Amino acid sequence: MSKLYVVATPIGNLSDITLRAIDVLKEVDLVAAEDTRHSGALLAHLGIDTPMQSYHDRNEDTSAEQIVDKIRAGISVALISDAGTPLISDPGYRLVCRALEEGIAVVPIPGVSAVIAALSVSGLPTNRFAFEGFLPARQAARRELLRKLRFEARTLVFFEAPHRVVSVIQDMAMILGGDRRVSLGRELTKKFEQVWNGTLDAASDSLDSDVIPARGEFVIVVEPASELSEDFDPRMLMEILLAEFPPRKAADVASQITGRSKKSLYDVALTLKKKS
Repeated sequence: MSKLYVVATPIGNLSDITLRAIDVLKEVDLVAAEDTRHSGALLAHLGIDTPMQSYHDRNEDTSAEQIVDKIRAGISVALISDAGTPLISDPGYRLVCRALEEGIAVVPIPGVSAVIAALSVSGLPTNRFAFEGFLPARQAARRELLRKLRFEARTLVFFEAPHRVVSVIQDMAMILGGDRRVSLGRELTKKFEQVWNGTLDAASDSLDSDVIPARGEFVIVVEPASELSEDFDPRMLMEILLAEFPPRKAADVASQITGRSKKSLYDVALTLKKKS
């Protein structure tokens, strides 16, 4: 049976393409690409003339069905995105799901990932991490999500656009704490690559002073919260959550963050509500 190959491509430096990826892109019958013009330049650079089909967020439903039908008819397909590994904040999830539903073999062709590249040079713990993708563009929604992540015990990884990175770092400093360590990976593997390590407060100052130019694509790696001690007082956490949620929901979120009993946290929430 023909297969669907999920192929990682360079995020900047074209030399980062793997030998196996080149072989697969040459041998398949079709390349499903997020942007055929962008990917066409990559294939031309590699001397590959495999036919391409557009597969992006706006046509994902119809294209997924078309591609699955082609694979079932005997055509092998390679899925690529504009940069990095498909499905990681890029299209492809629906296609992979449909292929698996139809019993089609889905084969990973690993390679470049901006998430892993940024983690590897961050100087922050890499044994446990959580990838959160892009934070919400609206400030209120972004701050709400950051409040939920304030006590996350895993290293946090985010993607961010240049026109929002200043406000995002300011929000992180305010909610997560200005002394929390952070690594900013800007334009990774590209000509103007920059990796900056420091605190969130210092990152905000460096962006304001253009030590870190707010240009290009950013990967933000944030230090995990300190583990909660046995004498941790949940009232501060509950006060933050009660500003956004009713008591029962606040207790549920706090329980997920801390591992503490939902009932005990709900009792704290009710006590705080009575005092307010």
